[in-house]
Amino acid sequence: MDIFSYLCILKILMNQIYKTMNTSYAIGIDIGGTNTDMGLVRNDGKIVDHRNLPTNRYTELKPYIKDIMASISEMMKANDVAEIEGIGIGAPNGNFYTGCVDNAPNLTIKGVLDFQKEMHEYMDVPVVLSNDANAAAFGELVYGGAKGMQHFIMFTLGTGVGSGIVVDGKLVHGSTGGAGELGHNILIPEGRQCSCGRKGCLETYTSARGIVQTYCETRKEMDDTQSLQGVEDKDVTSKMIGDAANAGDPVALKTYEKTGYLLGIAMANSVTFSAPEAIFLMGGPAKVGEPLLKPLRESFKKHLLNIYEGSCDIHISQLAANEVAILGAAALIKMKK
Repeated sequence: MDIFSYLCILKILMNQIYKTMNTSYAIGIDIGGTNTDMGLVRNDGKIVDHRNLPTNRYTELKPYIKDIMASISEMMKANDVAEIEGIGIGAPNGNFYTGCVDNAPNLTIKGVLDFQKEMHEYMDVPVVLSNDANAAAFGELVYGGAKGMQHFIMFTLGTGVGSGIVVDGKLVHGSTGGAGELGHNILIPEGRQCSCGRKGCLETYTSARGIVQTYCETRKEMDDTQSLQGVEDKDVTSKMIGDAANAGDPVALKTYEKTGYLLGIAMANSVTFSAPEAIFLMGGPAKVGEPLLKPLRESFKKHLLNIYEGSCDIHISQLAANEVAILGAAALIKMKK
């Protein structure tokens, strides 16, 4: 073997050793009312293993934590991972300051749930918890399209509407740990009833449920018997509406025109308090594409305060929909560094 070949092989081996020495792992956990998704996440953003538990099977915290920690041990053992940097959790009503989930209405385990304390009984690693939208925003910052940004806002459209606000590269948690509930800004005074108890919140118009309600109202207004023919109001889903809009259905297009208009106002309003570089949008309804994005961008531009003109763009999240929750939760660990 000549000296050049030897040096090439040595360089490859040294790179592999360096890469191995600089590889670290964290656990990301996404807690939903139905399922709990967990992943072993490498520091380059790759989910190397995945586990799932049915959240709604549990009514007590201790057995739930026991099974979560057993799943974590399984993933570490299966992938020859001896240690992790920490455990990040995205959860409804998650409190960053206390490490607790505070009376989440959609969980079958009720009350104030101290995840941090219970997990430390099994493993002495940092446990960082925040609400699910904050986790998604931080995941976008660490692994997605917001990498390198200092100021941005994430809107998540799903069953509800969540948001995460990043200022100076840090998540905004506020005095209570619950800042950034932009989905519960009142957009239409005395409008639709919201699950929070108030009326007219953004969520009631731009969540998946809100979009379905708008569609049903619009179909009646337009007296269109061809739109989603044979599907009763109670069976309509937001995905059906999105597919219909992309197929040119007039009622579905009008629905997203109304939705985009209202969401554009809300986003323009959000710019006035934190002057973000960008606003990111994620969730099922965002996958519809131009039927939503075109009226959204037009409304945003129309209602944006003129001093912010040209300073903020709207982007779709670059994280895969089936990975964002786990990646976002795992990214929370980096907040402790």
